Amino acid sequence: MVQNIEITLASEVHRAYIPEIEQAIYQASLQKGTGIAVRSTEYLLDKIMEGKAVIALGNESLWAGFCYIESWGHNKFVANSGLIVSSAFRGAGLASEIKKRALELSAQLFPGAQLFGLTTSLAVMKINSGLGYQPVTFSELTDDDEFWKGCETCPYYDILVRTKRDDCLCTAMVMDPKKKNKVNGEAAASGIKVKINHI
Repeated sequence: MVQNIEITLASEVHRAYIPEIEQAIYQASLQKGTGIAVRSTEYLLDKIMEGKAVIALGNESLWAGFCYIESWGHNKFVANSGLIVSSAFRGAGLASEIKKRALELSAQLFPGAQLFGLTTSLAVMKINSGLGYQPVTFSELTDDDEFWKGCETCPYYDILVRTKRDDCLCTAMVMDPKKKNKVNGEAAASGIKVKINHI
């Protein structure tokens, strides 16, 4: 069956999906090699209510995916974080489409900001590379302590501490803000029809 996916700006009407999203992020954090940080219900709700999250819904309004935006260093650095796709919707290119919408929202909310991310996921690295991200050293990321504090729930946090934030298992990637406008709404892989509500 073809899934009709709608990707849109998350809002108050989507708060009922938070338990599913939180559980999916938690389950992903337990898998070796993901390095994803756990986020609380309150944190995810704040991102939704601040207009800093995108959500994907499938047939019959089933939750399909989610991603939120964080800004650091007085909005000079922006990360698209917590990218997660429901297990029922994986393998069809949805993560890339969600990431594109998160980038679109980032460009609107934080024009000119340096986009960056940290990940141990090969799949996320491939998505980021396809969107124009380049690998860099940790020294090119924000020095905002609040950002690095967010790594505390990652199982590899002790490595980050031992290296004094110079290295970890994650790969750091950045995108030139001038290239953000090149993000387009290409169709996802077969099996998914994506309807984009441009932000």
